[in-house]
Amino acid sequence: MECFIKSLYICVKDMHRAIDFYETFFDQSVTESDELYSVFDIHGFRLGLFAYDKAGERHTFGTNCLPSIEVYDINILKKKLETVRIIFPITKIGDNWVSEFEDSEGNHIELTTKVKE
Repeated sequence: MECFIKSLYICVKDMHRAIDFYETFFDQSVTESDELYSVFDIHGFRLGLFAYDKAGERHTFGTNCLPSIEVYDINILKKKLETVRIIFPITKIGDNWVSEFEDSEGNHIELTTKVKE
């Protein structure tokens, strides 16, 4: 099977708070925004924010899905972790530095970068 994954959405409790969090995190403005579904275009990948409660859906926050965001180097990774709640501290796993943090809505997000020698 040939397929492509070009988008992912995460559930949010408060759309405005989530947009503010990710605009700060990604250092960019939201691409599309409304009260039910907003999108960030991250180099062609669509990261959606879904206000599940407004759609009448249930959701459990935490570790049921772990989006992974790769940054260019360890300095950027460390800088991004300065203002968030760390779930899993920076750890070398194979050829990567890996950490996990919690976003403004309680979702767990992985942040990773390649180990450079």
